[in-house]
Amino acid sequence: MKKAVKTAGLVLLGLLVIWTFVFLYQKSRPVQKVYQFETVTKGSIEKKTVATGKVEPRNEILIKPQMSGIISEVCKEAGDVVVAGDIIAKIQVVPDMVNLSGAESRVSRAQLAVEQSKINYERDRKLYESQVISKEEFEKVQLQYNNDQEELQAANDNLSLIKTGMTKTTQTSSNTLVRATVSGTILDIPVKVGNSVIQSNNFNDGTTIATIANLSDMLFVGKIDETEVGKLATGMPMEITIGAIQDKKIPAMLEYVSPKATEESGAILFEMKANLDMPSDLFIRAGYSANADIVLDKKNDVMMLPETCIEFSNDSAFVYVVKNEKTQDFDRQHVLVGLSDGIHIEITGGLKLNDRVRGNEIIE
Repeated sequence: MKKAVKTAGLVLLGLLVIWTFVFLYQKSRPVQKVYQFETVTKGSIEKKTVATGKVEPRNEILIKPQMSGIISEVCKEAGDVVVAGDIIAKIQVVPDMVNLSGAESRVSRAQLAVEQSKINYERDRKLYESQVISKEEFEKVQLQYNNDQEELQAANDNLSLIKTGMTKTTQTSSNTLVRATVSGTILDIPVKVGNSVIQSNNFNDGTTIATIANLSDMLFVGKIDETEVGKLATGMPMEITIGAIQDKKIPAMLEYVSPKATEESGAILFEMKANLDMPSDLFIRAGYSANADIVLDKKNDVMMLPETCIEFSNDSAFVYVVKNEKTQDFDRQHVLVGLSDGIHIEITGGLKLNDRVRGNEIIE
């Protein structure tokens, strides 16, 4: 039994040694490389660049109050569509006590003057009817009575303006009503009921009540690197892809490239703006992030190959033309190349249409 076990162990050891030598022999043999084959074809090549940015309205209008006070009512909310003249908010005036006291005193004096003028008017009217005084004297008293009545009305209006900011005759056009100055969509209303606001004047911009923009007139605003800005020109077409709307590309036209660069994280970038051709069935919100595909150069109906077939050496380009596909036999040949899009490259000389060349190595 022991002899059988010993014999079996020696046999296994011998087989292991033989397998090891066979394995090492096979690994030491040169492996023949197998390549794919590519054909020179005709097609179109586009060289593109991508600019990152966001979508913004062309004009954002800030609505400012014409009177200081406290917001008493907000009539609209962000997202509402308004037309010029719509009321957005109402302001409650906080009267100045000195001005209020002066206005009340003016009303009291005007009231006394009216009462006295009325007494004089009634007395002289009876005298005029009795032909005791002349018509000229009566008309003077009548004029004074009318003037005192107008002064009382003006004093009451002034008091009402100081207290509430409006009068009976100016209720529809009072400065306490904050109205939209343009038609569009309200992007933001940063104030709430109870907030104090300051009027717009020569010394400050005033408190922003609302921001309004026309969302049908949108711009792509982005940045482009200095190495590619020289290839841009106003009027160039481009396609905008919005991050939140992946399945649609919006056509646009470049209309502005900044003449001055800005430095961001060590890179020199130029601002660019493009006008979007907005589809009627698509709603785009302000501030969406977006990418712009800009076609820098394009050639149609040219001979081309996958760029992986090209071997670059110094300033020259070479390909390996297929002599025999079965034996994987190739000839190294100099070629002239042109425009490249990173995947395909234009062949301008050295090859003919339908020529077969070596491609990528097939790795099993």
